[in-house]
Amino acid sequence: MSAAETLDRIAREASICVKCALHESRRKAVTGEGPADAEIMFIGEGPGFHENEQGRPFVGASGKFLEQLLAQAGLERSDVFIANVVKCRPPGNRDPEPGELAACSGYLNAQIEAINPSIIVTLGRISMSAYFPGVKITSVHGQMQKVGERFIIPMYHPAAALHQPALRPAMLTDFARLPDQLNEARAALGRRVIERKTIAARQKPETPRQLSLF
Repeated sequence: MSAAETLDRIAREASICVKCALHESRRKAVTGEGPADAEIMFIGEGPGFHENEQGRPFVGASGKFLEQLLAQAGLERSDVFIANVVKCRPPGNRDPEPGELAACSGYLNAQIEAINPSIIVTLGRISMSAYFPGVKITSVHGQMQKVGERFIIPMYHPAAALHQPALRPAMLTDFARLPDQLNEARAALGRRVIERKTIAARQKPETPRQLSLF
C-alpha cells in the first residue's frame, strides 16, 4: 500500500471514529491534508469552529497567518502536510484532554510513519509536549532537535501570535530559518532534494509571441 493510500485509509477510519467523546460534537473530522511525500509536517493542537465545519486544518484566521509564514519560508501550503494532535474539535476550543490525545495518537503516528517527513514542526505547547515533555516553549521555540529518525522544531501556534502580537516577530524569525533547517536535516538524514514546483513553474506562462517571417 502506498503512502497516499495509507493516508486515505487513516482519514476514512478517523472520520467515523468513536474512541473518545469528541466525536459527539463532530461535524467533519479534520484528518489532515498535504502531499504523501511531504518533507515537512506541521502538527497543530485541535480543530476549531471553521475546521470542524469544513473538515480541513487551519482554515480560519490562524490558517491565513500560517500561509503567510509559509510564504516567507518560500513554501506553499500544498508543499507541506498539516495535521492536528486530535482529529475532532474539543468543545469551546479547549485543550485536548490526555484521554483524547491517547485515543487519537494512533492515527497521527500512522500518518507520520506513512509520510516519513524530514522535519516535524509542532505548533503550540500541546503538540510540542509529545516530543519535549515538561519543556517550556518559550525556551525552545525555533530550535531544531533530532528525535528518533527525524528532526523536530517547536514553534508557537499561529493563533497565539494573533492573540499576543508580541509573539509575532519570534514566529517570523522562526519560519525564516526553516529553509536552512530543512537543508541541514536533509544532509543529516542523507536525503536527496525532492523536486517540486519551482518558482518559475508557479508563474504564469508568457503570452506566445508571433515570430517574424523576416
